[in-house]
Order: sequence, then structure tokens, then C-alpha cells
Amino acid sequence: MMKRGHDSQLVDVICQHNKNGSMIPMRVRLVDEDGATQTYTIKNYEDLSHKGCRTMPDGMYVTDQTFIYECQVQAFGRYKMIRLYYEPSGTVWKMTV
Repeated sequence: MMKRGHDSQLVDVICQHNKNGSMIPMRVRLVDEDGATQTYTIKNYEDLSHKGCRTMPDGMYVTDQTFIYECQVQAFGRYKMIRLYYEPSGTVWKMTV
């Protein structure tokens, strides 16, 4: 189970599911502070999943079942790192910055 971390928000994630069961995050879609929907393409990612129960640097508590991706997106001409979390039992994606 994931506990709310610092600045986490629910987001839509478009991902590719491979035949071996792995996922590749492709795009993230969120609602910004003005209420507008923004979509960002994930340029690079690192899979940090299934490494045991722990608290991540952003304050999110994860289990061995949590899918965790550290991703690089481009926003307004600058690259930014985000972290995506997916807990299969909860069926929602969360993002921290």
C-alpha cells in the first residue's frame, strides 16, 4: 500500500505492456494548477520496482508489489525528473516531482 508522500498527485499514464509482464511508461497526463490538461512524453526512465518495502526519497512508502519509475520529461524546453508509482491493488498512478 502506498501512503501519500510530498506533493503526490493522481495522473493518467499511457504505457506499453510487454509479453514478459513488464511495463514501459510512455506519456503522463495531468491537470495543472489552472485546471488545464497537460500531456508530457517520457524521454527516459529507470525502473526501480520490486526492491522491497521502503520509503522513497520523496516520502512515498512502497511495497515489493509497487511499480516505480523515475522518469525524465520535457516541459517548457527544460528536462524535469518525476517519479511514477503504480500499485496494482489500487489501480491508480501517482506522480511526485
